Amino acid sequence: MIRPAEPDPGQRVTDFHQRWQRLNDWLAKHETFWRPVPFMEQEPAWSQQYPELAGWLDHLADDDCDYLANHLAEFAQNAAIFVPELKLYRELVGLPVLALESEAHQATLPETRAVDMPGRKRLQAGAFAAAVLPSTSPVLDWCCGKGHLARTLAGQGAEPVLGFEWDPELVADGNRLAEHYGDPVRLKNQNVMAGDLQWPAAHQGVALHACGDLHRQLLQVGSAAQAPRLSISPCCYQRTEERYYQPLSQRARASGRSLLLDRSELKLAVQETVTAPARVRKQTARISVWRLGFDALQRHLRGTDDYLQVPSHPTQLNNGGFEQFCRWAAQKKELDLPGALDWQHWMNEGERRLQQVRRHELLRHLFRRPLELVLVLDYAMFLEEQGYEVRLGTFCERSLTPRNLLLDAFRVAS
Repeated sequence: MIRPAEPDPGQRVTDFHQRWQRLNDWLAKHETFWRPVPFMEQEPAWSQQYPELAGWLDHLADDDCDYLANHLAEFAQNAAIFVPELKLYRELVGLPVLALESEAHQATLPETRAVDMPGRKRLQAGAFAAAVLPSTSPVLDWCCGKGHLARTLAGQGAEPVLGFEWDPELVADGNRLAEHYGDPVRLKNQNVMAGDLQWPAAHQGVALHACGDLHRQLLQVGSAAQAPRLSISPCCYQRTEERYYQPLSQRARASGRSLLLDRSELKLAVQETVTAPARVRKQTARISVWRLGFDALQRHLRGTDDYLQVPSHPTQLNNGGFEQFCRWAAQKKELDLPGALDWQHWMNEGERRLQQVRRHELLRHLFRRPLELVLVLDYAMFLEEQGYEVRLGTFCERSLTPRNLLLDAFRVAS
């Protein structure tokens, strides 16, 4: 049986608070780099303030840009030549590893039992389970879907396992699988945001990639019920009813320094994805060129240097060309196009802008993990305020999922 590490004494109340303050202040000091959206702003203010940095980025070769996007700590060291405090990146985002690859392999559900479970999800559930096993109390799998994590935990000796899921079809499928394989798992149709939700007594709460308000609800409801342990891997922080992020911890709220983050800025924290297939990357780049080319055209025609939001386009347009896309977008935005246009010129503008956007996004994406960490450190402080000892680390490599943070909180005996 795999045993979790005890909470790190070096990450108790003071250290989480100090680390949150340091990250929060570092992000606030450098917000000129990450608040502007490169797709929308052609010449962000930082490019005027740091012309040498802008020039270095503009002259990066495509291969170097691709490499540095996957090695952000190295990128930060290079960019620190122009902005010295960027060299702190590696130190600011460093975290302990909570599950070894060998332990994750041992905890992963065998393929023969992983029916209806995508391969990547199977491995993610195994790595998460390795970091939180063994369980000394009944387990509640929050927003469990078909119960992939629930069945993985049950396969490593956790029992009984209860799952909450709002989709009745997923509940039915999950219960069918659990019954078929004899797993001590029962899924229940439950809206976890319901005002009358009752936490099952003495259950440990687990959640693998519950989104936004869903994982915040788990933290608040579970801690209020004095759950013996709460183990979550958060995701999609921007999926919230609030216009701006509302800190959970008293320390963050009382500091008067907490970052004001809207949904679009919260989304930056989760924009990293595992590399898509070449065909998908090629199509995405082509559509981006079209959108940026149209953006350059509409700025010219309207005589204003403002981005114009264009809705998602019908998929059949993917098989067309740049002119067809522009005519569709112009119609959607009630923009009159002149009879004669040099479509190749505006296509070239789109290609030029995409090169610029990629390089400006490289700088902006340096702040993804720090933004995510400042949110999760707020969660850690909140849990400490509710009487938990907390450990924070990663449960797998980012190549398996970029959302690899794990908050593991143990109720302190009073």
